[in-house]
Amino acid sequence: MQDIAQTLTNIAIWAIPVVFAITVHEVSHGYVAHQLGDNTAYQEGRLTLNPLKHIDLIGTVIVPLLLFITTSFVFGWAKPVPVVQRNLKNPIRDMAIVAAAGPLSNFVMALFWALVLKFGVYMEASKMQGAFIVARMGEAGIIINLILGVLNLIPIPPLDGSRVVSSLLSPKAYRAYNRLEPYGFFILLFLLVSGVFQAIIAPPVNFLLNMLQTLIGVR
Repeated sequence: MQDIAQTLTNIAIWAIPVVFAITVHEVSHGYVAHQLGDNTAYQEGRLTLNPLKHIDLIGTVIVPLLLFITTSFVFGWAKPVPVVQRNLKNPIRDMAIVAAAGPLSNFVMALFWALVLKFGVYMEASKMQGAFIVARMGEAGIIINLILGVLNLIPIPPLDGSRVVSSLLSPKAYRAYNRLEPYGFFILLFLLVSGVFQAIIAPPVNFLLNMLQTLIGVR
């Protein structure tokens, strides 16, 4: 029973950071697209921090839960915010900016959760009630946001990094590169199952984690 209670506690600690990391990521795409001329996400009611508008049953709930229970590694996604590239003022350049907004939001959120961790450590030192939950949730928020931020910078279509890279290509190379998009999910799945995925993102995630820990003075 104690193991079950501990597992449920861990799931509860991770649930809020995971849901909001994915939600804010998608809203950031939609908000920047709205500022650059595409109102699609706004018109569909997706410029909201209400997680229910963004949750994908498989990507936001089932996959992260199964991965957490079986591997302690968290990976997931939300329903993509719709962006119509041709509506943007400068379609190729602005699509890269819209894409970059998602990972950038995750790095900003990692900083926010670092401050939550700092406060949790202060609570623990002061023997305040709930200190453990606050500190562990801060840790979870840092980790999931760093993972999502780094992950989405990988230049495999349809990840955000591919949008940035494609904006730098010639028209012919741009079209050829984006033909990989239908196979992107399967490429990512292979990388995840083979362990290559973890090996790719672990170094930058650990580097950024160490930077944040140094910044807030918590190890």
